Amino acid sequence: MNIVDLLIFEREKVDWKDVVMSEENRKSIDQLLKEFYYLDELKKYNLPVNNKVLLYGHSGCGKTMTAKAIASSLNRALLILDLSSFVSSRIGETAKNIKMVFEKAEREKAVLFLDEFDHIGKMRGNDDQDVGEMRRMVNALIQMIDQCSDRTLLIAATNHPDILDVALLRRFQVKIGYNMPDHSALDLYYDQLLKDFPEDLKHFDRKYDISYAEAKDFALTKMKESLIKTLENNL
Repeated sequence: MNIVDLLIFEREKVDWKDVVMSEENRKSIDQLLKEFYYLDELKKYNLPVNNKVLLYGHSGCGKTMTAKAIASSLNRALLILDLSSFVSSRIGETAKNIKMVFEKAEREKAVLFLDEFDHIGKMRGNDDQDVGEMRRMVNALIQMIDQCSDRTLLIAATNHPDILDVALLRRFQVKIGYNMPDHSALDLYYDQLLKDFPEDLKHFDRKYDISYAEAKDFALTKMKESLIKTLENNL
C-alpha cells in the first residue's frame, strides 16, 4: 500500500466560531497564525517561526477541530496521519514511511497533523516489547522534526502527554492544553448548539462532566428525538 493511502486529506473548512477553547489557548493560536502571516518580515530579522505545535489533553475537547481551523485560516491543505493504526500495522517500516509523509507535507506546504502522537512518541526504553525498534523510531522522528522547515506547520495531538519522550516534547515550541469543560462552559456550548432550533424542542435535561464532542452528540440526539416525537404526534 502506498503511504498516501494512509493519509486523510481534510478539505473541510472550519471557522473559528465553531471551535470552543479557552481565551488563553485562543491567544496562543492567534500568535501562531500571525507569525505565518508575517513570515517574510520575521525572516528579515532572522526570527524563527514557531511551526511545531503540540495539542494535548482530554479526547473530544477540540484538538482536531483546532488543527482543521488552523489549516483553514492559513488556506493550506491538512494532511492527517492517525499514528494509532499506522504504527501497529507497519511497525517494521514506520520511520521510513513517516519520513515520506513529512516530505509530502514539505513539498505541498501543508499542515501535517499527527494524531494519537503518543503511539510513536513513547519514552525510549519504556516498552518491554520492541524496545530497540521503538528507540530507533523515536530518534528518527526527532531528526525529522528538527529538519521540518517553516514551509510546513507540524501539529501533533495526544491524550497522554505524560508518556511522551522528553526530547520529543522539547521540539515543540508551542504546547496547548485542553481540559474537560465545566458546567458553565457546557451550558454556553449547549446554548450555541441549540440557538437555531425551535424553543419547544430545546427542553431536555442537559448532561455534564462530558467533553464537547460528547455534548454535541447528546444534544443533537435529543433534538432528533424531540422532532420525531412532534412529527409522529401530528400524524
